[in-house]
Formats: sequence, C-alpha cells, structure tokens
Amino acid sequence: MLKLQKNLSGMLLVAVLCFTGILTANAQKRKDVGLQLYSLRELMPKDVKGTLQKVSLAGYTQVELYGFNIRDQFWGLKPVELKKILEENHLKPISGHFNMFPYLKTGDQAELKAAIVAAKILGLKYVTIPWLQPETRTSAADYRTLAKRLNYAGQLCKNAGLKLAYHNHDFEFIKYGDETGMDILLKQTDKKLVDFEMDIYWVIRSGLKPYDLFKANPGRFVMWHIKDMDKSDPKLNTEIGSGTIDYKDIFKHAKLSGMKYFFVEHETNYKPDMIGSITQSFNFIKDQILR
Repeated sequence: MLKLQKNLSGMLLVAVLCFTGILTANAQKRKDVGLQLYSLRELMPKDVKGTLQKVSLAGYTQVELYGFNIRDQFWGLKPVELKKILEENHLKPISGHFNMFPYLKTGDQAELKAAIVAAKILGLKYVTIPWLQPETRTSAADYRTLAKRLNYAGQLCKNAGLKLAYHNHDFEFIKYGDETGMDILLKQTDKKLVDFEMDIYWVIRSGLKPYDLFKANPGRFVMWHIKDMDKSDPKLNTEIGSGTIDYKDIFKHAKLSGMKYFFVEHETNYKPDMIGSITQSFNFIKDQILR
C-alpha cells in the first residue's frame, strides 16, 4: 500500500511538472510579438541601428527581415554586422524575405544560395519567398513549375538546417480552371520542405476566410502576417484593432494553422507615423489578443 502511494505521488508530481512546463512554454510563446521590418522601409535604409532601437522600445522581441541582395547585403551591412545590432536590441530574427526572382524565373541559384548563407549567419529559422514576378505566374503550368522549384529550394534550405516558406498576396487565389495558384502550391509542394506564411489581410481581401484555408491545410501556415483592413477603404491598411478584421477570432485557430510566429506588417496608411503605427498595433495585440 505504501509503495502504491509513493508511485501515485510520483506520478502526480510528474504530471504537475509536465503541466507546469506546458504553461511555461505557452507563456513563453505568448509573450513574443514580431514585426516585418518592411513596415519601416522608409526608415531602415537611413538608420538601421536607430530604427531597430525604436522597434525594441515599442515592445517587439522578434523580427522578420527584408532587403537583402548580393551586392549591398542588408542596406550596406554584412549579415554579421546586422546580427550584432539585432542582439544589442534584444531582437530575435526569425525569418527573412529574400529576392528569389532569378531562381524562380530561370533556375539561377546565385541569389538563393547567398540568401541561405546570410540566413545561417543571422540564425534565421526561415528563408521566405515574398513575391512572384507577374511573368512567372500566368497559368496553372507556371504554378506547377514554381512548386517544383520551391521543393528544390526547400531541400537546399533543409540541407543547411533551415526551412523554406512562401508568403502570399492576392494573385495566388486567381482560378485556373477548378483550382487556384495557391491550391497548386499547397498540393504540389512537399510538406517536409515547404511551409507557408499566410498574409491574413490579403486572404480576406481576396474574399476568402483564413479558417477555411487552415481547415483544408492543417499545420501548413506556420507564420502569419497580420495587418488590419481600413474601414473606409479596404485597399488600405490600418493598425491592428482599428479595422474590420477580427484578429481575436483568427488567433483562436492558431493551433489548426500550425502558426509558430506572427509578424505585424504595415504596407500603407500610417497613423500618425510609422513608429506610432507599429506601437499602436503592438499595444492592441498585447492587451487584447495575447493577454
């Protein structure tokens, strides 16, 4: 009997510790808010260090990069130099939007391989494709070719200890017969090699519901871009919580999506200014969504 009680006590202790660990892990995940630095594209090239200081002061702890090219690297900074500035401001770079136009159009791998090297130096988790040139996405056949190239790029990233992700806009939801470009990319890319970053604003602007995509493709959308839709003009962004998108509801489906990271992104319509806008979005997320 005494042995049984000891066993039960031990099992209870293990259960409590596991539960506590889960709570701690969830709390850790819930405290991080990311920013896509393209939101500050007018400021970053002029003053990288000063702008990143303001991002940190606004409360952000994670960032997604943009702006890399082989010649200029990041606004004249080498990846190792940018990494130092990020570390000084306690900003963790999770992903980067990298120019893949030559590779996706012709198969030229120079930019792709340079992006992988930069991502490794910076300690990124994801190399993300942010955009497709119009001439590469004119038909279902184009999207099938793109899917093959994404799989190959995904394997190169995997070999380097990274993951490849694809970020959508609205054009991926144009139909070619019975399927959209996004349908083709989701079906014909290898789940082990290619993840997706859902831009929720562009999904909704396309007339679709994020939940429907999550349900049809559980676990594929590991990152989100979040920006709100202006109440008076859907073509404009506004601060999170000031527009028409119900992010409180969308965040309830984060597990189904597979979402691990999310990034605030402002493309248009800053009020009162870029830093003021990202600060307002951060405050709403912390106070109303992650509380």
